[in-house]
Amino acid sequence: MLTHELRTRKECEDFVRGCTIMGTGGGGNPTQGLDKLTRALDEGLKIGWTDAKQIPDDVWVVCPFLMGSIAPKTPTGLAKMKDLGLTEVRYPNTIMAAIQELEIYTGKKIGAVIPGELGGSNTPEPVAQAARLSIPCIDGDYAGRAIPEITQMTPVLFNKPLAPLTSVDEWGNITIVKAAINEPMAERIGKFLAVAAHGLTGMAGVLLSGKECKEVLVAGTLSLCQKLGQTVKEARNRGIDVPIATAEAMAGWIIFKGKVTAKEWEDRVGYYWGTHTLTGIEEFSGQTFKVWFKNENHISWLNNKPFVMSPDLVCMVDRETGEPKTNDAVAEGDIMAVLGAQAPKPFLTQPKGLEVLGPRHFGFDYPFVPIQKLIG
Repeated sequence: MLTHELRTRKECEDFVRGCTIMGTGGGGNPTQGLDKLTRALDEGLKIGWTDAKQIPDDVWVVCPFLMGSIAPKTPTGLAKMKDLGLTEVRYPNTIMAAIQELEIYTGKKIGAVIPGELGGSNTPEPVAQAARLSIPCIDGDYAGRAIPEITQMTPVLFNKPLAPLTSVDEWGNITIVKAAINEPMAERIGKFLAVAAHGLTGMAGVLLSGKECKEVLVAGTLSLCQKLGQTVKEARNRGIDVPIATAEAMAGWIIFKGKVTAKEWEDRVGYYWGTHTLTGIEEFSGQTFKVWFKNENHISWLNNKPFVMSPDLVCMVDRETGEPKTNDAVAEGDIMAVLGAQAPKPFLTQPKGLEVLGPRHFGFDYPFVPIQKLIG
């Protein structure tokens, strides 16, 4: 039933690379995502995805995802974890456990999986777990990029429920959220469970029929990630400018090139917040670029003026190799190219789109100006 299969480690690497690019600085740790895929491959499982059109309307589709901050652990945080007894990993596969707990609680047989977003681990994880469950993973997701809050998933734009939700952390704490009074409370509850666990939790929810799923997803995004990852590799092999080739493959633009000269960050209420400052190189020499992130990149400034912002994509890659970096991995001294691309359509066409992922949602009183108008 797979319409695309990942048969080798190299193909898995390409896929994870593309997912990380589309993760806009967040979306989870790509090393962990690759590990999940290659372990499944080594076990002889068939991993890949299936065109949404092949999914029956009457199957139950689950959305598994990781919840929490990717910020580095601090000595204070590690000490608190020890005091709480969070030292022995009991559930190395929290995503799988969350799916199983949701199936048990609802009594509904799950027939397909769809990622909640694109990112280095938050997309490969559902792909790998679908293979373990011997059910299809749909070629699509519920964001078309990475997002910091489940309130920003496309089902929310179409008034679909997020709950019931299940949460499992690696230490063995299991929680069932039977209901939430609204989407922000579902997000808040999930995040505080991750904060309590001092890390990421595996969650599962947004249980929809195949018909409903196909009405709200962003289609074809897993295939796009595979294409982007291959583009980076092939551009390097051919000796051509990798960021330019990548921008073309994602129908985007290079919006800046520069050296990271400052980074400020904090880990707060389950999110990784901060700002990168870049000083321009090449055609951007003499200019400055800043990008503010809440897990993912959301608001940028070119020469201190508001520039590309969510829901449009702001993606940072190594200037020479084209390898993407998550925000926790970006460091002062890095030489980066910044790519920009248009927002997934639901965020521009649905009434709630800009409300949940536009600049004002993040506390910035800026009008959203589409990237094509800024660049064009």
